[in-house]
Amino acid sequence: MNLYWLHDLGIENPSEMLALIKTLFRIFLIVGVAYFLNRLTKKVIMRLRDHLNTRTLDDLEETKRLNTLSMVLRYIVTTVIMAITVVEILHELGISIAPVLAAAGVVGLAVGFGAQSLVKDYFNGFFLLLENQIRKDDVVEIADKAGLVEEITLRYIKMRDYDGNVHYVPNGQITTVTNKSRDFAFAVMDIGVAYKENIAQVMQIMQAVGAALYADPDFEHKILDQLEMAGVDQLGDSAVVIRCRYKVRPLEQWTIKREYLKRIKNAFDQQGIEIPFPHLTVYQGQLAA
Repeated sequence: MNLYWLHDLGIENPSEMLALIKTLFRIFLIVGVAYFLNRLTKKVIMRLRDHLNTRTLDDLEETKRLNTLSMVLRYIVTTVIMAITVVEILHELGISIAPVLAAAGVVGLAVGFGAQSLVKDYFNGFFLLLENQIRKDDVVEIADKAGLVEEITLRYIKMRDYDGNVHYVPNGQITTVTNKSRDFAFAVMDIGVAYKENIAQVMQIMQAVGAALYADPDFEHKILDQLEMAGVDQLGDSAVVIRCRYKVRPLEQWTIKREYLKRIKNAFDQQGIEIPFPHLTVYQGQLAA
């Protein structure tokens, strides 16, 4: 048998070739086991999440929290499996781990000053999850961006806004979190009417429309309490602004607000209540004699 090609690979005898094959086989075995463990842990975490969710069907907030924690746990487990896989492959290749770690420590010290923002991202992400400030499917406003949270990791938060734009916000840039979907929300409506209108009559119509919407079977499961009338909120340039609000379930504030505004417009039209809008009068001036 012609074995000259073994010399080209730096292999002097078939026993070395056999050792190489065994090494490659163990590496493939390590990669295969890592892939299997990765898929297995994913299924276990998802089944555990689904099992816990069946016990909290009536608690939307707890369900969202479980979904968020399962996502982050999956991310951590995958990272750990990958790290162990790399270490085992290096060991099979005969590369000592100690010098690599020592070199990594020196390089890490040098790079650390430039990677402070990355470290800050991970620390902030850890405390955001620990304090349960943001969860998957929440609608939040952070770092001058707002949208529906689609993904949370220890490094960043992925959001999609109403226009479909996706925002990736590093956790290190998050200083203030405005969560618009925690526990409950308020659908706040500011209704402007003309100064000539009877305020008591207007508020009575608003209350009647609010009671009808609260009793509507299509919306009663979204509204948590009767319409709350705050009263006259502003005396604007051309309108008296009356404020009211509903206490609603999370993420339903916009739906209820739109429905109420539609109904109040129809009610005002039926009762002849004027909703003012800006007018412009053009004065041409006097014509020369």
